[in-house]
Amino acid sequence: MAGPRRDKVSDLVREEVARLLQMEVHDARLGFVTVTDVRMSADLKHARVFVSLMSSGPARQHALEALDAVRSFVRRRLGQTLRLRYTPEIVFALDTSIEYGARIDTLIEQTHAQAPEAEGADRTQDPEPEDK
Repeated sequence: MAGPRRDKVSDLVREEVARLLQMEVHDARLGFVTVTDVRMSADLKHARVFVSLMSSGPARQHALEALDAVRSFVRRRLGQTLRLRYTPEIVFALDTSIEYGARIDTLIEQTHAQAPEAEGADRTQDPEPEDK
């Protein structure tokens, strides 16, 4: 299967799943869900939908259970809307890249906060003379 077609279908699936979760799925357990990416199999029969959740702990687990519960509804609506030969089987997967990026930002900020202290300590020492 050519890459451009798979990319186009995955974009269409991502947009439609995001719209369905926002407008048509009314489950309080979901909270704030963002569809970040969709990866299609080469034959377009399977779609892994990556979602980012603002919740944590037990609320996150409840949101994942809610996504699993609405999976068949979302698949049925995709079949009606996208008119593909095969409606892809959907698997929701948690996307932790946003959390990972936030953690990296925090570590960088901590490093920058400690950097002036380290630079100040280095400046108080006399530089060693260079031999020529």
